[in-house]
Amino acid sequence: MNSDLNRPLGQNGKRPDPKSDKTPAVRWLLPSAAIVCVLGLASLVTYTSHQGFRRPVPEPPKPQIAEAAPATIPPPVPAHDTKSQPGNIVTAPEGGPKVIVVGDPTRRAQDPRTAHIPEPDMLEQSPQGPLPIIAPDGRRPLDIYARPWSGARGARVAIVIGGLGLSQTGSQQAIQTLPPEVTLAFSPEGNSLLRWMQAARQDGHEVLMQIPLEPYDYPRVNPGRNTLTVDASPAGTLENLHRTMGRITNYTGVMNYMGARFTAEPEALSTVIQDIAKRGLLYLDDGTSARSKADNVAAQQGAPFAAADLLIDASQDRGAILKKLDELERIARAKGTAIATGSAFDVTVEAVTSWANEAKARGVEIVPVSALVRDPEKG
Repeated sequence: MNSDLNRPLGQNGKRPDPKSDKTPAVRWLLPSAAIVCVLGLASLVTYTSHQGFRRPVPEPPKPQIAEAAPATIPPPVPAHDTKSQPGNIVTAPEGGPKVIVVGDPTRRAQDPRTAHIPEPDMLEQSPQGPLPIIAPDGRRPLDIYARPWSGARGARVAIVIGGLGLSQTGSQQAIQTLPPEVTLAFSPEGNSLLRWMQAARQDGHEVLMQIPLEPYDYPRVNPGRNTLTVDASPAGTLENLHRTMGRITNYTGVMNYMGARFTAEPEALSTVIQDIAKRGLLYLDDGTSARSKADNVAAQQGAPFAAADLLIDASQDRGAILKKLDELERIARAKGTAIATGSAFDVTVEAVTSWANEAKARGVEIVPVSALVRDPEKG
């Protein structure tokens, strides 16, 4: 029986041809396949438009550069490192190249823990004893042995108490009682000066060395052994100067002990201040002689210089000393700075200690004398 007879009639009344018969599923798949082909062709065109039909040429490998080992840089040499060579030149291990550490010598200072020990490259061994000198790298005793201070503006006062070493109990009392901001000066006639200097430096004090200079009515009024006199030769003057300077170390400068006649003679004074400047020290005039030419001579020699405004204990009375200290504060508030000198009498030490603590509360800064010098090197 012919199977075509079993096919249903179409809408036109004819049986469909089996070769052209397409079911609905087949009719749906044909358009879908066409869409897929179109999208695939579009993707191929897009790819080839960017990449071409060839594989991209690989980039040539970068040359390999051997990485050098980092150079070993020695750490900066601290100011208190006594093992460093002069000029801050540090030698690398096994004979390597030398590295020069560049710095500002005036911004260095001793480590407070070793402030009583002298810097070996700042000492000259002489027949008169160890003398201070400027180090090969330019460091000066004035800078290295100076006590630090805040550097702030405002009323600043320096107080210098001299005569250390004359009395054992008085020296001990002054070192232990006075605030560490107070500068201490050692008498050329004192005893055990090296021991007292070390104690003062360990307690934070800046120190000076007093130099005996010829007063009027000399020798009836006698500052003591090794006094510098107007009539001495320059060589004799320097010998006596160095004998006194060689008694201690670690000081920032010198100040006169008496010497009204000597300081009034520019020629004699020039020999002293020239040597002081050459050694990187300051010169402090105690301000007791109106005839002193120290200011002019120091300016001519390019020496760091300061002059005291007041002597606070000409009268050894507590009330009178406190009045002088109040006057010192008025001067400092008027012109910014002021310097006072005194001696290590018990009454002076007690009055200065009491006044200094109150002055700090009023905003007055007690500074070492080195902070108030006129220093040509610092402009």
